[in-house]
Amino acid sequence: MQEFILEIINKFGYLGVFLLITVENLFPPIPSEIILTFSGFATTISDMKIWTSVVSATLGSVLGAIILYMIGRLLNMERLERLFDSRLGRALHLKKEDVRKAESWFGKYDKKAIFFCRFVPIARSLISIPAGMSNMSLKPFIFLTSIGTFIWNVMLIYLGRLAGETWGIVASYMDFYSMFIVVVLGLTALISRYEFIKKRFTVNVTNL
Repeated sequence: MQEFILEIINKFGYLGVFLLITVENLFPPIPSEIILTFSGFATTISDMKIWTSVVSATLGSVLGAIILYMIGRLLNMERLERLFDSRLGRALHLKKEDVRKAESWFGKYDKKAIFFCRFVPIARSLISIPAGMSNMSLKPFIFLTSIGTFIWNVMLIYLGRLAGETWGIVASYMDFYSMFIVVVLGLTALISRYEFIKKRFTVNVTNL
């Protein structure tokens, strides 16, 4: 994967950065840390400029986020409610009221979530889907996405430039950060799911 990323950037420059970051938003396992830090290093050995690289990466991030936002608009809350109210949903002890609770939570924290999740691996891509599902206005979505991803891109590209030939060390540290966050999010999701199921089963048993 790393060799492919480096080859694309070496061959296509800014366009390569744009395309790779767009795809990274749609498929989070692709490491943006490598794309951005190597782009920073590339500004020291080629004609690539740091701010043009930042703009290319930011445009790619915004395009990927908009695509996921549109997917969220297609899913919408009504379809999720029907899924939760189906036989499968009932078997999993899901209730369509949960959809509205989630929508209410996102409606309360939508702008903060869109901005701050841009610094969190996996979440920085997935957060665009509930934004679309909740019909969040596209203008603030694009604005907050642009600002958040711009800061993230500046940080990693600049670190890659400062590190020079040792850019890979920076990428490995950021990769460790990403893995740590993913593990924390995974554990949090498992604990929340356990508490959710436990509560539902307890309520059902009590009502018998």
